[in-house]
Amino acid sequence: MEHYEIILYWSAEDDAYIAEVPELLGCMAHGSSHENALSNVKDAMLLWLDVAQERGLPVPAPKGGRLMYA
Repeated sequence: MEHYEIILYWSAEDDAYIAEVPELLGCMAHGSSHENALSNVKDAMLLWLDVAQERGLPVPAPKGGRLMYA
């Protein structure tokens, strides 16, 4: 689980920090601080992976690269 990339950013619209895991479709969480959002998204990742395994769905392998935005 530790090798999935997490994108963490502030959302003024939501008035919260948002953490997204692009490799796990729809896996995201929010929090009042970046630490809280990161902790919440780690919980969400575990749930995402557990549900995928229970349902026999494919789990993408972590890409291990770094995201770049210009």
